[in-house]
Amino acid sequence: MDVKELYEKLDSLMGSTVVLEGWIKNHRKQKEFGFIDFSDGTCFSHVQLVYDNKLDTFEEIAKYRVGSAIRVEGVVIESVGSGQKFEVQVKDIKLMGDCPEDYPMQPKRHSNEFLREQAYLRPRVNLFQAVFRVRSVAAMAIHTYFQSRGYVYVHTPLITANDGEGAGEMFQLTTLDLNRIAKSGSVDYEKDFFGKKVGLTVTGQLEAETFALAFKKAYTFGPTFRAENSNTKTHASEFWMIEPEIAFCDLEGLMNIEEDMLKYIVKYVLDNCKEEMEFFDKFIEKGLLDKLNKLITSKFTRITHAEVIDILRKAPVKWEFEPKQGEDISKEHEKYITEYFNGPVFITNWPKDIKAFYMKLNSDNKTVAAVDLEVPGAGELMGGSQREEDYDKLVNRMKELNMSFEGLDWYINLRKFGGCVHSGFGMGFERLLIYLTGVENIRDVIPYARTPKNCNY
Repeated sequence: MDVKELYEKLDSLMGSTVVLEGWIKNHRKQKEFGFIDFSDGTCFSHVQLVYDNKLDTFEEIAKYRVGSAIRVEGVVIESVGSGQKFEVQVKDIKLMGDCPEDYPMQPKRHSNEFLREQAYLRPRVNLFQAVFRVRSVAAMAIHTYFQSRGYVYVHTPLITANDGEGAGEMFQLTTLDLNRIAKSGSVDYEKDFFGKKVGLTVTGQLEAETFALAFKKAYTFGPTFRAENSNTKTHASEFWMIEPEIAFCDLEGLMNIEEDMLKYIVKYVLDNCKEEMEFFDKFIEKGLLDKLNKLITSKFTRITHAEVIDILRKAPVKWEFEPKQGEDISKEHEKYITEYFNGPVFITNWPKDIKAFYMKLNSDNKTVAAVDLEVPGAGELMGGSQREEDYDKLVNRMKELNMSFEGLDWYINLRKFGGCVHSGFGMGFERLLIYLTGVENIRDVIPYARTPKNCNY
């Protein structure tokens, strides 16, 4: 039996004998009896095992160490102590896997920095039991949202010759002998595995657009890679992205989808991870549950980039980075705007010079139909746009930017072959998890972080 099942069927199991398999989280031994804090990972709650010296194996059980895997047979009884409704009176314990005294995950408080160094063991501690359960459930929420609304899930390539045109620095991929190249001073890509220069994808957006123009609604959800030498709390070299693309959808329709999806995911996680979310609210971010419940019921503000700059410039604040028309906004600006409107804010119609080539040019020829979603406490959570559906405008925009057409002919041709109004957005999965859990560092919401100078495990 799993611990999760035990909790779900507790009333009917009182007085019954159960068999559990899992691990010792803590072990308090006394002269005549002992207590084992037991978990099998199937739910956030643990079980207290109680054994006494009436057992023939009492002395042997008392030697079992923290971290050991055990098989327990015992009777579910009402707890005589405070802190739990029930406990299991042990009839027999078998040691399934011993653990040494120097096991790193001892029952004490560990720093997140230490736990990153023990990433293969950190899923066993409470914080990361909660984080990775929420990660799993949030992923399910994303798939459920899109699948239940008729989207096709497309697996876009991880190896690509397309660099996403400015989405981020690419990791190059090769089978060539780098030592030989270093000596010769030149690279002959025709001799490489794919016969051309390729790398790890920075986005699945462009390929997802091809599926949206065949299935009407498509999404990709998978790993992406950025070779940026950044060591901030919100940057990683490998992370997961959710990228939906929708045909016959303009910018207003896109914002409706973004708002609806985010509220759905937040509610799904709150409904299915109650204990974990209460843990985060108590120990990680005070007021987290209030913040998330407020988001579910709030109406997202919609405002243009120019209007945002006007508000920022009139604000009684001494800015570190002065807000200017035609320029990007900083973290301090994002924070102020969400506080100003007391909730999430869609910022639309961004200056074309700071946005990607594929975004639809507005009639003023100065801005594009782009949108960023800013949320309280996290800043930018999603970025999207209406895509440029006009073939000539897209080509002209690429010429303005002196972009190479090589390798992008297929993408441009989408506008010739039955093109239509279409839109899409991207959301970093780890950024979402930071927002959901209150855990501040991206390295702590992904199982094995890949950051500059760090590729362990």
